[in-house]
Amino acid sequence: MSNLSAPQQLLDALHQVIPNCELTAQYLPDTPIQLWLIPPVFSNDRLDDEVIRKIWNETPYWIFCWASGLAMAQWLLTEPHHVKDKVVLDFGAGSGVVAIAAKLAGAKRVICCDIDLVSLESCRENAKLNQVELEYLADLYALEQSAAEQVDVLLAADVLYDQCNRFFLDEFLKFAPEVWVADSRVKNFSHPNYIKIDERSATTWPDLDEAKEFRNVSFYKTV
Repeated sequence: MSNLSAPQQLLDALHQVIPNCELTAQYLPDTPIQLWLIPPVFSNDRLDDEVIRKIWNETPYWIFCWASGLAMAQWLLTEPHHVKDKVVLDFGAGSGVVAIAAKLAGAKRVICCDIDLVSLESCRENAKLNQVELEYLADLYALEQSAAEQVDVLLAADVLYDQCNRFFLDEFLKFAPEVWVADSRVKNFSHPNYIKIDERSATTWPDLDEAKEFRNVSFYKTV
């Protein structure tokens, strides 16, 4: 835990959804990475119905490090050869944990891609916290063809929670020759262009006390 002051713009965005909640710089388990996250002990006793509605409808995903992102970050740090000296795109970057891990693992360039502009701001602030340089993109399809050709590896952690997002499994193939997907939500993930490579255990941080099934993170790679 750090005594650094949380970035005001992130606090302002958080308070639009959850009033009176703080952000603290926290080290993630088994990594050297710090992120701006909500406190590990957060009382929801005084959350009224309107706040709960906002949390469900306007979830600030960047205030947690989700299990799949943590598992992928830990994996990159222990097996850096997957991204070392490569151009990496982190799709659905959220807090930027996977992007930061890729940069720490020796990636040449890392692009954070997230449709949520507040998430991209979170990535920027977390990059500063970890003293790494990242690039930022709000729309995957805004990649110019020349830039798309330069992406060596596309990483996607915990982006398939919504059935509507499954089409991205095909779209990813247009932007990088190698794609890795980490996910704990989808059961019986079957796609002709992906193969399950590994399974790891991780916990969303701060711990949401999720069901054990959501702590098993599967890794898939393009074939």
